[in-house]
Amino acid sequence: MGLLEELQSEIEARTLPGGGWASGNGRTVGIETTCYALMALRGDPWPTRRKATEALLRTQNRNGSWPAFEGDDPEGCWTTSLASITLRFMQSPHAPVKNALRWLLSNQGRESHWFWNWKFRTVDRRVRFDPDKYGWPWFPNTVSWVVPTAFSLVTLKQALPCCRTEHVAKRIRLGTEMLVDRACPGGGWNAGNGMVFGATLNAHIDTTAIALLALTAEDTPAAHQALDWLREAFGDCSSAYSLAWSALAFLMQKDRAADLCITRLHKTLSSDHSIFRTETLSLAAIAINAVGGGTNPFEVI
Repeated sequence: MGLLEELQSEIEARTLPGGGWASGNGRTVGIETTCYALMALRGDPWPTRRKATEALLRTQNRNGSWPAFEGDDPEGCWTTSLASITLRFMQSPHAPVKNALRWLLSNQGRESHWFWNWKFRTVDRRVRFDPDKYGWPWFPNTVSWVVPTAFSLVTLKQALPCCRTEHVAKRIRLGTEMLVDRACPGGGWNAGNGMVFGATLNAHIDTTAIALLALTAEDTPAAHQALDWLREAFGDCSSAYSLAWSALAFLMQKDRAADLCITRLHKTLSSDHSIFRTETLSLAAIAINAVGGGTNPFEVI
């Protein structure tokens, strides 16, 4: 049995009785965890995938969004974009995804409001960013952050042609501009901003890789600089989670470093897969499969 099959077997063994997967030692469906696991098991046993997909569908809020965990966040959060990507990848019915797109288009960083825009321009100068360039927050009515903006951009770029309205194009443009604006001066992305209190922040490998997924085919200096930074950074990385994201980012950018990431990922993953979180195992399986020529759930046109 190869590593990919071993990972998929471990992931399947962790499914909850009612379908889906919990985060860590939890007992309720975690949306992020379930999304990654479903992507990792797309071609595996039908009953597990069916129950997990049903779990994802039943946890969707009435307004089209998803909570972080089953029963939480009735107003929705960042996992809405990830759930949309997953359902599209699983070729599920279009209606839940269309409802999610409507919610995403109505949700934007707090800095987009005139009062907060004014505040960030005149009073709150602790962070350096242009409030006219906004994306998506972790939770509604908060400011934009890199990871939820990146996933939302992937979701909109994957949208069916009938959904690619002028509003969608505007949000893609604004979200892209926001990511470029918030890049770290040395390359890559931190969680939210490149500078705080006048100090340069260090980039994170996983955040940078996720941002690069959203900037596929975007010919910007920020993307080129981030790719250069990631090539240097992943060489010393021992995190399977970060290596998996890096492999996917390099694959999307058509960079040969994707194969090197997979080689390091094989060495990093212990023979005892039980010590790794389900999210890490799932992302590793997704990356190994995609770089090996399989389908990539984050591919955009």
